[in-house]
Amino acid sequence: MNLNAHEADQLVRVLTSKANPNSGSIVLLAPPFVYLQTICQGLKEHQHILIAAQNCSDHLSGAFTGEISASMLASIGVTYCIIGHSERRSYFNESNQIIAQKVFRLLENNLCPVFCCGESSSQREGGGHFDVVGSQLHEGLFQLKESEIQKCVIAYEPVWAIGTGVTATPEQAQEMHQFIRRQVEEKYDKSIADEMSILYGGSVSASNAFELFTCADVDGALVGGASLKADEFIKIIEAMSLQLSR
Repeated sequence: MNLNAHEADQLVRVLTSKANPNSGSIVLLAPPFVYLQTICQGLKEHQHILIAAQNCSDHLSGAFTGEISASMLASIGVTYCIIGHSERRSYFNESNQIIAQKVFRLLENNLCPVFCCGESSSQREGGGHFDVVGSQLHEGLFQLKESEIQKCVIAYEPVWAIGTGVTATPEQAQEMHQFIRRQVEEKYDKSIADEMSILYGGSVSASNAFELFTCADVDGALVGGASLKADEFIKIIEAMSLQLSR
């Protein structure tokens, strides 16, 4: 919940003018709902930048005042949607079961779910981080068929590293990403697991992005505060592009 309409427009203008369309990386912007349609229309000539919503309803339609359905998002050109973000789980009490319904709603409308999972500091300190993430995956995502899971993206966001300035070490990120990929392999198969994009989200910045991207199982980033600063966000995109060219 950041930036007014003018500020959001200026950010997008800088990103479209400076982000290299031939970098090989996929760039998603996830603006607040009220800006989605305007930004979607403005990006029609910049097909290297795609649009994600920050959330959607678990209902098809109806008397759910203030909610936004997956079909509404699809109708204005949104192609991705973030679901299960730790803030939604914590502040709005979203359960794995609610998130699972959102996955279904998105896939019904040909949107790609960006499924977030991650543990709190107390859960990690208590040694339960793998159990927590495993439960989130199995209860919120692994109800899908093979043909459906291949249309999803997973984002690991250690809650203890979101907005705190603390970033998981590359070793910690790789360890959890490897665990997630193995969970996908065990539920489905190796080829699906190998093709799955698993993003890291937790105080990603221009200074740590490249090191994170060198991890074997880190396929990209879910960027928070750094995405509000055009120059820093572009440096993160460039770090991804540099890693892809290696």
